Amino acid sequence: MNGAESLVHTLLKSGVDTCFANPGTSEMHFVAALDRIPGMRCVLGLQENIVTGMADGYWRMAEKPAATLLHCGPGLANGLANLHNARRARSGIVNVVGDQATYHRPYDAQLTADTEGWARPVSAWVRTATDAKRVGADAAVAVQAARTAPGQIATLILPADTAWNEGAAPAEALPVPAIPAPDPHAVRVAARTLREKKNVLILLGGMALRGEAQALAWRIAQATGQKVLAEMSNARVERGRGRMQLERVPYPVDMAIEALKGFEHLILVNAKAPVGFFAYPNKPSIHYPETASVHVLSRYEEDGLAALRALVDELGAPEAAIPDPGPRPQVGKGAPTPEGLARTVAALIPEGGIVADESVSFGRGFYKETHAAPPHDWLHITGGAIGCGMPLATGAAIGAGGQRRVINLQADGSGMYTLQALWTQARERLPVTTIVLANRKYQILLGEYQGVGANPGPTAMSMLDLGNPDLDWCKLAGGMGVEAARATTLEQCADLLAQSCNHQAPFLIELMI
Repeated sequence: MNGAESLVHTLLKSGVDTCFANPGTSEMHFVAALDRIPGMRCVLGLQENIVTGMADGYWRMAEKPAATLLHCGPGLANGLANLHNARRARSGIVNVVGDQATYHRPYDAQLTADTEGWARPVSAWVRTATDAKRVGADAAVAVQAARTAPGQIATLILPADTAWNEGAAPAEALPVPAIPAPDPHAVRVAARTLREKKNVLILLGGMALRGEAQALAWRIAQATGQKVLAEMSNARVERGRGRMQLERVPYPVDMAIEALKGFEHLILVNAKAPVGFFAYPNKPSIHYPETASVHVLSRYEEDGLAALRALVDELGAPEAAIPDPGPRPQVGKGAPTPEGLARTVAALIPEGGIVADESVSFGRGFYKETHAAPPHDWLHITGGAIGCGMPLATGAAIGAGGQRRVINLQADGSGMYTLQALWTQARERLPVTTIVLANRKYQILLGEYQGVGANPGPTAMSMLDLGNPDLDWCKLAGGMGVEAARATTLEQCADLLAQSCNHQAPFLIELMI
């Protein structure tokens, strides 16, 4: 058994049974091992940023890590943007990165790079294998690190000779560290604050945005008269009928400051006190009042659900039913608007559907129009590195077992970063409907340009415009093997969305906005 075979066997023993891959020469022994050893689903991505984005989406739905296979330092570098998003989502991933053979590195061949140096900013755990006989043990530790709460990125760098040399028997799976319990003192402080203080905000993030946690937060809010919000960017929010009609901290700085200005206390549940996505001249970086007190009920790595249960008990908060959000919306009509598209999605998304949202500026108001949709999951771009939407949707579809419809709300500019994910959707026949919001410009950057006090002139506009020539998403999708059609009205979009949800195949709608 060589080192690569020991690696594959150990990954399988540790519960990692999916590998998103873009292999190269240094990884051929690992590819051969995947071919010989049954049990690992191998999914090819045509660029490494698709590979890492798929692994992120997979974790968010499957709640277990996948492996990635990346080609040397430059391949890892190609995948860094979506590893940045995955780190912010607190997704567990095991990266396997090929590298020069240990004895070849001193010759500084063309692909030699500081692979560890590139891996560290996005990884909680990094190790370069040095001996084929230890590769299995290295892999077991990597999986343990990836599964450590709340989810971490582990990067194992595999020099070619540690893959082809004689290895040892596969390592056994290592125990997953227990999720830390909430601090009883933090629970008591939060309860006292909620009882005795005015204008308290309970801010939810991470696992505290699942349905059971929301029900507990609702009980607390009803018992104390305080308010609940979600963080602005979240890995996964359980939404729709039966869940809280939960809104997020707004993205635009002025709206965020306005939404938070009245709060005197913040209680954080797997969340961070709100700060600006960017700095702007003469505007604060912190969006909540400087005089507000911040209380941490549970840190990111702690059990937010257990913390909310303990807080309910401490307060003696009675059962409280989450209000019905009213009738399911009707599909929108006429020219596309953010509100109309949101209502259309809410009207047609199947129960248990998944929304992978990289709608950027067009989609900021989607939440308030979709509370009455059937129960569904909503996945955000978490780190701000654009190009996550299509790979995220692809990985989420695989992580959900291919049984749940994924609707990817996708801005056209950011979609161009990773459109190769459509090819993987076609190859794997995944139930993904991509709605491309085709305004043929970087609309968010037009807003940001004005946000710093400038008005774009001809040179600036040329860098923010996606026309000349216009992108043709139907042709782009067709070239990737995905059927597509263009819609200019919400009625057309609704017809295409409804049809796509009835087929086990990917589909793309180019919605002209």
